Amino acid sequence: MKTAEIAQRYLEYFERNGHVIVPSASLVTDDPALLFTVAGMVPFIPYLSGNVPAPYARAADVQKCIRTNDIEEVGKTPRHGTFFQMLGNWSFGDYFKEGAITYAWDFLTGAEADGKLGFDPKDLWVTVYEEDDEAFELWKRIAGLSEDRIHRLGKDTNYWSTGLPGPAGPCSEIFFDRGPEYGIDGGPATDDDRYVEIWNLVFMQYAIEDVRSKYDFRIVGELPNKNIDTGMGLERVAFIKQGVDNMYETDQVRPVLDRAVELSGRRYGADHEDDVRFRIIADHIRSSLMLLSDGVTPSNEGRGYILRRLMRRAIRSMRLLGVDGPTFPDLFPASRDAMRDAYPIVAEDYARLSAYAYAEEATFLRTLAAGSVILDASLEATKDAGGTALAGDEAFLLHDTYGFPIDLTLEIAEEAGLSVDRAAFDTLMQEQRARAKADARSRKRALADLSVYRDLRLKGETVFTGYTDLETESSVLGILVDGLPADRASQGQIAEVILAETALYAESGGQVADRGVIIGPGYELEVLDVQKPVAGLVSHTVEVTSGEVGVGQPATSVVDAANRRAARQAHSATHLVHAALRDTLGKTATQAGSLNRAGYMRFDFTWGQSLSDATKSEIEEIANNAVRDNLEVTTRVVALDEAKSLGAMALFGEKYGETVRMVDIGGPWSRELCAGTHVSTSAEVGLISLVGESSVGASNRRVEALVGLDAFRSLAAERALVSQLTSTLKTPREQLPARIAELTASLKAAEKKIAAYETKALGDRLPALVEKASTVGAHRVVAESLGTAASTDDVRGLALQLRDRLGASAGVVALGAEVGGRPVVIVATNDAARGAGAKAGALAKVAATALGGGGGGRDDVAQGGGTDAAALPAALAAVKAALAA
Repeated sequence: MKTAEIAQRYLEYFERNGHVIVPSASLVTDDPALLFTVAGMVPFIPYLSGNVPAPYARAADVQKCIRTNDIEEVGKTPRHGTFFQMLGNWSFGDYFKEGAITYAWDFLTGAEADGKLGFDPKDLWVTVYEEDDEAFELWKRIAGLSEDRIHRLGKDTNYWSTGLPGPAGPCSEIFFDRGPEYGIDGGPATDDDRYVEIWNLVFMQYAIEDVRSKYDFRIVGELPNKNIDTGMGLERVAFIKQGVDNMYETDQVRPVLDRAVELSGRRYGADHEDDVRFRIIADHIRSSLMLLSDGVTPSNEGRGYILRRLMRRAIRSMRLLGVDGPTFPDLFPASRDAMRDAYPIVAEDYARLSAYAYAEEATFLRTLAAGSVILDASLEATKDAGGTALAGDEAFLLHDTYGFPIDLTLEIAEEAGLSVDRAAFDTLMQEQRARAKADARSRKRALADLSVYRDLRLKGETVFTGYTDLETESSVLGILVDGLPADRASQGQIAEVILAETALYAESGGQVADRGVIIGPGYELEVLDVQKPVAGLVSHTVEVTSGEVGVGQPATSVVDAANRRAARQAHSATHLVHAALRDTLGKTATQAGSLNRAGYMRFDFTWGQSLSDATKSEIEEIANNAVRDNLEVTTRVVALDEAKSLGAMALFGEKYGETVRMVDIGGPWSRELCAGTHVSTSAEVGLISLVGESSVGASNRRVEALVGLDAFRSLAAERALVSQLTSTLKTPREQLPARIAELTASLKAAEKKIAAYETKALGDRLPALVEKASTVGAHRVVAESLGTAASTDDVRGLALQLRDRLGASAGVVALGAEVGGRPVVIVATNDAARGAGAKAGALAKVAATALGGGGGGRDDVAQGGGTDAAALPAALAAVKAALAA
């Protein structure tokens, strides 16, 4: 039974049983405590926690998930994968334990001919929370299981909570017995390789407080509405139904593994270590493809870092299998073809996805080449120093700064006859992980703070009237001061105010929040920010500028009309520039982010190279032609599927409901899903002036533009500057580029002549400097300050010439100079001096310490520098003192 068929059977079964089928949310979650959707319940947290009323009583879904906390186990066990799919059925105050158990057992054991899965009941075992007698009895009655097939387990495995105050409850898990060839008999409590968990039923029935850990808390009572949260692992069910040993051999994953086998020339099943690498590749390529399809791009932080890590682990595994060249052009198409039936977007958008993937592989292959050079130098230095192990901090630097994998470092070090101080490396890694966990805990605390909005959200959604009105009369539903509910806020205080209706736009979709005021009887509030802390609720951060505001009072939100007008211009300009980019570059240039504020817009898009001046001019002209043509701007609310069928573009990672707001400019020429505010016709945008284009990561570019009056003022300033140049240089405007080029060339020629004179002047000082050589200890030493020099290279060249003039005796040269306003000291030693113990690198460090900086280098020539040029005499004296010691 194919994986996609299992999912389809699941959805059809629960739809027949009155469940609303909910599409999968993005892998990118807006939960501040999470980078990704790590479990099927994540999109439903607002409903399960009671912060937002559930829009349905019962639902079912197939949710995409990414989880990397067990990444080191990928490939080693039959069930650990970074990307996985959870089949879930949900009840919000509707059916409870009996219903959940009935549905689960019926779907699992019902006949395949009836659209169910056809598991043999004798292969299924169940666990319940040790104190949940109700679930124990229900399993006996509904499933007919004997008591020895129902294991009672403790809180560590069979009790669910978020680790925060709020909802919690016991859970019950269903396991499949793979048979005696996979382990010992006795049920789930004895062997989790033989007995594979396939379904978890959470009975969310209690409220908890005083949470000391995930399993240490105080139950304060039952929830008024009990919920059901279930999750069945699609990949786990698939490998059982397909009769294979693990999830990596299922129909959605195995094709990538097979392609890796072909590329490597090695056989799957012949060697355990190779098999683990094949599975890592199969898992990570699929996970990378799915992350890319949800708008994540490789980077050095956050979600992008996780994606980069997955890709690089796959590349590293291919390398360890003996393949050094590019492999993504073979592996990613295999994953695309395996996943396209379940997720058509991976095929429809493959040109964009593959551009990121292939560019990342090319970048990392260059990184590996560069890292190998650095590692080789470190290994050589370790050997020269008589060491047997590469320092842990050097291995960590390669890993953390250059992305060089530790196991590759271990492999290359072993080939060089050295080990790696793995203990020191692991300590540094643990410290880094501790910092990451501390950051995650701080984000989790931020999530906990959202509970203060629960009661306010239960009063209904905030109505946004700002599409048509700039003033709206309403009332104060709630006030928060320092994050806590309050009855009132007084003059001078900063507070959050929630209104029933508002004309003020909350920051979203790239558009910044409105400016404005909220006024009422006896008070006025300056609006500092407007946000949506939870779905459907708008919160205004305000400063009470006069009077006192209280809950229940009348309130009128007033938008700063000039700022809103300019923000609308910028947002509509963003749509025009997006359409112009696609006209110029093609349909693969899609939006990757934006920011719109009054008078300014920036737009990030997928593209792998910088834009030429001609291309930028063409984009600017197309966008301004659209302004000139006074295109009609229309907005309408339509079903999401209808909007997609009409070709509306959506922002990756943005969450959309069943209905969406679609913005057209000139009909289908620019058609996007957008909740922002816009002009009525394109002519209202005014002038669009591109002022910047830059890279914001691999295969991502950014254009920036000024809009409306800001664009005009910028161009007027440039006109004034050009006028000043034409007057000063007495050159017509059209001849300015040639005149400035001429002057620049003349200046460079003059600088070269001056540098040549300065170099010659330094060289002329050579005989006098030789005469100043003195004996310090066992060395003949020249330690002099040259004053100012044109370049460090000049000082270095003179030092080397001086060293040669000192003859065969132990000679040390230390020359100081001020170069570009900063002090530098060059130290050079000859063979005899080095034989007597004088090392240039060590002496340069001594000098640099006196200069307030750092230095070092080879034993024969080295450099030190700092910030205090007045300390050059002291630095040279320190070199002499070190030689005399």
